[in-house]
Amino acid sequence: MTGLDEIRAVLGATAVLTEPADRARYDQGARYDSGTSLAVLRPADTEQVAACVAIAARHGMRIVPQGANTGLVGGSTPDGSGAELVLSLERLKGFALDADNASARVGAGLLLSELNDRLAGDGLFFPIDLGADPSVGGMIATNTGGARFLRHGDVRANVMGLTAVLPDGQVVRLGAGLRKDNTGPDWKHLLIGTSGAFGIVTEAELRLSPLPRETAVALLVPTSPEAVLPLLREAERRFGTWLSAFEGMSREAVAAALAHVPSLRDPFAPGPVPDYTILIEIARTSAPAPGEPVLDDLLQAVLSDLIEAEPDLLADARFGRPEHGWALRHALSEGVKSAGRLIAFDLGFRRGDTMRFCAQMRAELARTHPEATVCDFGHIGDGGVHFNLVVPPGSACATDLAAEAALRARIVEVAVRDFGGSFSAEHAIGRRNQKFHDIYADPALRRVSKAILETLGGARLGAARFD
Repeated sequence: MTGLDEIRAVLGATAVLTEPADRARYDQGARYDSGTSLAVLRPADTEQVAACVAIAARHGMRIVPQGANTGLVGGSTPDGSGAELVLSLERLKGFALDADNASARVGAGLLLSELNDRLAGDGLFFPIDLGADPSVGGMIATNTGGARFLRHGDVRANVMGLTAVLPDGQVVRLGAGLRKDNTGPDWKHLLIGTSGAFGIVTEAELRLSPLPRETAVALLVPTSPEAVLPLLREAERRFGTWLSAFEGMSREAVAAALAHVPSLRDPFAPGPVPDYTILIEIARTSAPAPGEPVLDDLLQAVLSDLIEAEPDLLADARFGRPEHGWALRHALSEGVKSAGRLIAFDLGFRRGDTMRFCAQMRAELARTHPEATVCDFGHIGDGGVHFNLVVPPGSACATDLAAEAALRARIVEVAVRDFGGSFSAEHAIGRRNQKFHDIYADPALRRVSKAILETLGGARLGAARFD
């Protein structure tokens, strides 16, 4: 009996997809990554996941775990060999709320939107804000950050426990919903942000936050790129823990979003879109105390004072409904994608280096690749930048894989070697970033990773390799 026959006996024939038409949506990624799977496995629970992994391990078959397939680095799709198994977690939709513990035990296939819809009635939410709608397992595999990292941290900071299947098929339960437990290594962190290579997460206990009772948003126009970080420090000083987002958006990115989504409100009309815009949000989970101003009034008062006190930092501030500001911010990714051939990077820096990198790279690209339009945006409050290039369809970087690879290599080299940054701030590894991991990862740490993988049963899981 073949490995696939054994798996079919466990899952049932309808949960093993082999026809090309049935596999198509699992083989194609969210952007340009795609491959050809041998089969798509759709287990219904942890025990079935474990059985699939154990059978694949015995037969030397490689498994690529997949959640909602919204990743952008080829981490959730098969390669072109036709030999890999895609293991979809989309049927793992369990949900159990522990309101007293402010936590929820959920299946890895539950979507972020589904999770927050279930929590809203209890005044809670999972505080990871994204333009996409990933699954819980995918967010854990990539350690997603999002637009409200500044206040709530990344996924790692909000995971209290995991159930996972190791590469040999063993099931492990890591953490028990405790906020304090110093009885040994916190092994769940071995699985968070490692793209499924060390184990497939099937369930997670998530730390929840109270839904904001009140929010206020403004769009800030700094006087120059050099003013962005001083503005951030001023916002942190003046708003304290109420500051929940500080998102930067270049003119080119905003223009692409406005062109792609005609229903968006242009907050700067009839004037031009500024060179750079910052979306700032403040939020609180309690109602205003007697005599305390509402947040809209507070935000306007503080920013008006800042314009007068620091005219060299802040040129303008536009106010409006929070949903309008966030609609613009969330439209950036699709807007940029629609503008042409996209060459995208997810980079992380020390906060003080973020704008310096963007300025240096823009100047260099103007000389070496004048056909490329830089459409950068990102999480200025935590040093994350989505550094996106849009190139014309007929240009060398759009038609020549070697030319695109050389451009990618140069930008990552500047980010990592010149600025000490990360080539993957929150998108993890995947096949697209594997070569950069091979170049820049510390050899000593790669040896440690290889030893861990060998202990766990070998590197048969995930598209990324850490050995």
